[in-house]
Amino acid sequence: MKDKAIALHDVDLSLGRGAARVHILKGISLAVDRGEAVGLVGPSGSGKSTLLMTMAGLERPDSGKVIVDGTDLSGLDEDALARFRGRRIGIVFQSFHLVPTMTALENVALPLELAGEDDAFERAEAELQAVGLGSRLHHYPAQLSGGEQQRVAIARAIVPNPAILVADEPTGNLDENTGQSIVDLLFALKRDRGATLVLVTHDLNLARLCDRMVRLRSGQVDLSPEADAASAVA
Repeated sequence: MKDKAIALHDVDLSLGRGAARVHILKGISLAVDRGEAVGLVGPSGSGKSTLLMTMAGLERPDSGKVIVDGTDLSGLDEDALARFRGRRIGIVFQSFHLVPTMTALENVALPLELAGEDDAFERAEAELQAVGLGSRLHHYPAQLSGGEQQRVAIARAIVPNPAILVADEPTGNLDENTGQSIVDLLFALKRDRGATLVLVTHDLNLARLCDRMVRLRSGQVDLSPEADAASAVA
């Protein structure tokens, strides 16, 4: 599996405690090729976002293996996992997750500063230029539109030049036209940088732009002929 960007082997994960504990991922095995774009789709509550967060090392499975860019994440302690994630995985959230007291430039430079990079602000400025926000460097998130905030979030995700980019409903809080511009940007970055892209979406038209769709249902990969047929006509 060394040639795979992401490989999951029989992954189980439950969240919550006691009677509130819920079994979310159930024996999932899945591989994503390097440079591939994969869309994770399925009903609400099917485990899409949890699966994405498990791929990104933000959730640890109860059992099974998660191998990302050739590294078994179960062998890393929390500090090592955070360092690995900071170098190799870019994460884009639906709700942007920008620091409100930092400018766009400071938000994008943050992961590089945490990694001790000397040229953090120069690289952050270059990425903001690349996503069309060269004139908004010193604006705070509250001074930016939703689409601009998502572009800042994408610039922050890609500034370490990660091998893998994951996005959880990246257009969910945006209007249709703004959402389309974000989609175009994500796929352009994937194409130009050769990155692997995994995204969660309820929009089958967006998922259809990917090289492959993976459907989840009740915490499992849906391999039924009906799921294949629905993907083909989505």
